[in-house]
Amino acid sequence: MSMGIFLEQGKVLLTGATGYIGKALLASLASKAYLVVAPVRTPLFSLPENVEMPLLKDISMWPDDCNWFTGCDVVIHLAAKAHLQGESVAEYNRVNRDATLNLARLANATGVKRFIFLSSISVNGQTSIKPFDILDRPLPVEDAAVSKFEAEIGLQQIALETGMEVVIIRAPLVYGPNAPGNFGKLLALTQKNLPLPLGAVHNKRSLVALDNLVDFIITCMTHPNAANQTFLVSDDNDISTTELLQMMSYAAGKIPMLLSVPVSWLRLAAKFIGKQVVIDRLCGDLQVDISHTKQTLGWKPPITVLDGIRRCFEK
Repeated sequence: MSMGIFLEQGKVLLTGATGYIGKALLASLASKAYLVVAPVRTPLFSLPENVEMPLLKDISMWPDDCNWFTGCDVVIHLAAKAHLQGESVAEYNRVNRDATLNLARLANATGVKRFIFLSSISVNGQTSIKPFDILDRPLPVEDAAVSKFEAEIGLQQIALETGMEVVIIRAPLVYGPNAPGNFGKLLALTQKNLPLPLGAVHNKRSLVALDNLVDFIITCMTHPNAANQTFLVSDDNDISTTELLQMMSYAAGKIPMLLSVPVSWLRLAAKFIGKQVVIDRLCGDLQVDISHTKQTLGWKPPITVLDGIRRCFEK
């Protein structure tokens, strides 16, 4: 049976609080008067009174006498090794799989009721022929995605064995102000207003705005129907790379300078310079169907894609 709605000012343990998503989630939780324990390797400063940020040497090395979980209703586990970090298979498995499962067992042993795990849409695959939905068989390809999927399997087993509720969230590319990775590079290029050969890319990709993802994670903390579910999340409005760059240009106060170069030419050029993966991400399809998410939780993204893009350029 689900635990139901948590009380306001409940206690939450958050990992990955100094990461891109973690900072935004921490700020939102603090503003809603939750008590937050956020173990980190490098603490932030000027913390609200309801946030505790103890030092943790490594996500897989929790102190034996750790009392940070005491009184916690929920653990939100964001800390991970991403594919872009180029780690070894062993390191992905150590952090993304083994540390996650160790943390879940510790959480259960200390009375935590719900464990929320931020996974990745790459568990479903790198590209989609049709929009991924929750019933599709996972096809992880990259090492980071495989380790995330194995963590999901382990968490579901722990839920069966212990009764602790587990919520798994598979997110596509997360964007917002000061976003890292490829989206951040596109933001920088847009602001420079350089001509880009991406004016004829008619793919479809699902994205999720940082504000939407934070709202969704908090919904999964409190909603009784989230218990023991796997969710796909997005802005629920898929766009092409060309449309994305046009939105970004206008939001930055620029006129789009996009050259209509055939995608086949882009792929050929990428092959010569060893950038096939980059072009695949820019030109390929990766869509998700969030019907199950909306129906189960009654959730819809609070902001639109256009609003999310505009917020990337707000001062």
